[in-house]
Order: sequence, then C-alpha cells, then structure tokens
Amino acid sequence: MSLASVRAFFAEKAPDIAIIAQAASTATVAEAAATLGVAPARIAKTLSIRVDGQPMLVVTRGDSRLDNRKTKAAFGDRPRMLGAEEVETLTGHPPGGVCPFGLATAIPVYCDVSLQAFDTVYPAAGTRTASVCIAPERMVALTGAAWVDICTIPEPENG
Repeated sequence: MSLASVRAFFAEKAPDIAIIAQAASTATVAEAAATLGVAPARIAKTLSIRVDGQPMLVVTRGDSRLDNRKTKAAFGDRPRMLGAEEVETLTGHPPGGVCPFGLATAIPVYCDVSLQAFDTVYPAAGTRTASVCIAPERMVALTGAAWVDICTIPEPENG
C-alpha cells in the first residue's frame, strides 16, 4: 500500500519523477548509499518526531544529526522520536521507507537546510527498497514543506 500511495502522489503531482526500485535494501543511510552508489550525505533521511505534542517529519541529509538545542529554539521543545507503530500509522510507510510523499495523514513536513548543499538527493519512496532522485527545492514545493535549520552536519576530517 505504501509504495502505491507514493506512486499515486508522483503520478498526480510530478509524473516526470521516476521511482527507483531496488532489489537490495535502502532502509538505512549506509544501505541506501551503497545500493544507489552515492555518498551517504546525499541520502535524504526522513525522521519521524514529536515536538511539544505535535508529530512531524523532518527530511535531512544522511550524515546529519538532529540538534536538540536548534530544535528547541525552532519549535519550543526538544524532539522525541516516534515509535515504529505510530510512524507507520501516521505516514502509511514502514520504518526504512518513510518519506514525505503519499502520506496517510496530513502532518507537517520540514526539510533541513543541510539538504540545500546538493542539486539532487535520494529520499525513500514508501518501502525499504524504493527511492527517488529529486532536487531539494522541488521536494519542498511538492510536499508543502518548510525549510528549517535544526540539524548539524559533521565537520570535515583533516588528514
């Protein structure tokens, strides 16, 4: 059902975007990067969180971490990760396939500014073996997301 809702979403809003179906898992950032042949940073991971009682999705680059201080400054409270069952109920997507497309319920979607470093990124597409290649700006436009600055990215290693 989840892949079907994502397919329907793109058929209606962006028929030019193809779903990339893989035989291998893309459920984690490392698996997705290896399967798609891209750097982990270009995987757009979708975090399912609750802040001050409000569930929301945050899409960020694969190598970033949610920053509690920044999240509290932006939303007034610290984030709490949702449980797997609640994630699937709210989004219609299983953990490992959560994305901001074809959602089962209308919940707020935010995209972290860290995604703006890339021309295209690879979010999941409703299953643990599907993804799409999309420009971050287009993802924001298609999903009605808002930009936020609530994640940190690792410092480059000197060596």
